[in-house]
Amino acid sequence: MKKSISQSILLILLASFCIIGFLLVKHILQLPFGQTNDALHKKGSAITLDLLIPSGTYIDDTMTIGEVVKIRTKKETSFYETLLKSIADLIPARYRYVADFIVFLFWAFLFMTFFRVFTFMGYGRALRGSLLLGGLVYFFMPDFSPEKIDDTVFIGIPLSIIILRAYISRRKKKRDRVDVI
Repeated sequence: MKKSISQSILLILLASFCIIGFLLVKHILQLPFGQTNDALHKKGSAITLDLLIPSGTYIDDTMTIGEVVKIRTKKETSFYETLLKSIADLIPARYRYVADFIVFLFWAFLFMTFFRVFTFMGYGRALRGSLLLGGLVYFFMPDFSPEKIDDTVFIGIPLSIIILRAYISRRKKKRDRVDVI
């Protein structure tokens, strides 16, 4: 009983910490950029907002810190990504997804081969690990479809398989413990 109460208190504290942090960051991002940066300069603060100002960009008095951060973190696409996107737009969507799936299976196969040859893992554990690592490699590599849905699927499905397998294993152990007693 005491253990469940202390765990629920810790969960409530963690949830409240996360909510307070989210609200604090949201409030900070809505502050006006120019006035806040000037106030930090007047106080002689060690950290100012000057590092957020992108080069060659005019920041007026009405912009918020959040807008400046969005301008700063906007990704510039490289020549390679622009070229790949223009070629990928010529390929029908169905074939792009098939190509993405083949790239994912290629990386998963490489990890599966590595695990089976250089470790003593069983086939099940090696397959789950290779699917997850193949999805992670696929996530960070440029692919034919610019959406993030395929990246989420190729990481989410192996992760859910691992979680489901761990749940089934724990449930089986718990049931075996109850049968012995």
